[in-house]
Amino acid sequence: MKTKKAVYFLAIIGISFFACNVTKPYQRPALNLPQQYKEVVYSDTANIANLSWEYFFTDTTLKSLIRKGIDYNFDLQTAVKRIEIAKQQLLQSKNLLLPTINGTISGQYNRPSENSLNGSFAGLTGSKDYEDYMVGLNLSWEADIWGKLRSRKKEALLAYLRTYEAKKMVQTQLVAAIANGYYNLLMLDEQLHIADSSLALAKNTLRQTQLLKDAGESTSLSVEQTKAQMESVALLLPQLQEKLALQENALSQLTGQFPQSIERHAQLSSIQIPAQLTVGIPAAVVSHRPDVRAAEMDVEIANQKVGIAQANMYPNLNITANGGLESLKTSNWLNIPGSLFGIVSGSLVQPLLNQRSLKTDYEVAKIQREQAVIKFRQSVVVAVTDVSNALVQLEKLDEQEKIASSQVATLAQATNNASLLYKSGMANYLEVITAQNNSLQSQLNLVSNHCQQLIATVSLYSSVGGGW
Repeated sequence: MKTKKAVYFLAIIGISFFACNVTKPYQRPALNLPQQYKEVVYSDTANIANLSWEYFFTDTTLKSLIRKGIDYNFDLQTAVKRIEIAKQQLLQSKNLLLPTINGTISGQYNRPSENSLNGSFAGLTGSKDYEDYMVGLNLSWEADIWGKLRSRKKEALLAYLRTYEAKKMVQTQLVAAIANGYYNLLMLDEQLHIADSSLALAKNTLRQTQLLKDAGESTSLSVEQTKAQMESVALLLPQLQEKLALQENALSQLTGQFPQSIERHAQLSSIQIPAQLTVGIPAAVVSHRPDVRAAEMDVEIANQKVGIAQANMYPNLNITANGGLESLKTSNWLNIPGSLFGIVSGSLVQPLLNQRSLKTDYEVAKIQREQAVIKFRQSVVVAVTDVSNALVQLEKLDEQEKIASSQVATLAQATNNASLLYKSGMANYLEVITAQNNSLQSQLNLVSNHCQQLIATVSLYSSVGGGW
């Protein structure tokens, strides 16, 4: 009889291990990606996203800042801790198929009422009270008939892998932010130098105007206008110095440091735009961009949750067992086999009426999976658009730089000519002021344009999934 029961028990276990899994295998949603980016005439599989940031960026100071940011940035450290939390949850999920076992030791003293049922039975023994001592093990095991527990394991694994993608996404954004801040810092350095040179020129013009006034060849109005122009240039200096200090503080914060000066030796004009910026094909963003990969994992996680919700509506097989030693006297507690006891039970529970909660959970899970698919497709469209925008910016900023360079040369010559004509009395002070102001603005614009080109390069690099 015991053998027969054991056979039945093993048969149930065997069926549970070979039972079907109601969770459907994941299939990537259709994306209908274009063959190439709109702004690219010819594309291949080469992609700057495959380059580590250490090779993409060449400036030693910038690489040092990025390395410090990766080591000490607080957002990145937080992302690493999220990975560690997910790892612990993954380790716990690997034991879902194992039984739960608890050990118990108990002792109790009972003195029932003499008028109660228990008291009546106790009276038959000649004693008004009794004791009970027990030590044992309690086992509980859920048979994974429908693959619910396996789906939970897969869900935990996907959640763990997603934290890695989240960490990569934080690092990509961090690398881009540090690079942009560094280029902006170099731009402000150069603009400050330009403003300082322009201030010296404006002061010289003011001295010339004052001499002409003293000689009776100019008026007080010309001196005041020239002085106002000089003060406008002088006003740029504290403004640029303020921006420099704030930018240094921002970079310090990104690298996890208190505000401090950023030592730098390079000039913005010495940092060249890479000649070859290959972006591959649009399909590459799905495998390279961490945010897109994370969005796809959200779809996979949602798919597992649908299977779990569906399995919850089906019969659930639980097996429990209790065994150990029990005695009414401590002196007999460890008397074997007299004190041994054991109980094994199995139950098959089919939900019947639960206010539609399980059906609602299942339908909601399917809708949430559809939401995850929508967000995944949206992330792909955003990624392809980011790359296209960066390509357009690089192309148009290159055209603007050529025009701006020519404008700087033209206005520099115009400023020189205006100064010579002013000294000879063939031009008035307004022409000199206008020429100097236009020249200053053109130089500032040229530096700003080059900075924007470098930032667009960083944007292209991060938009294709580089930086981690």
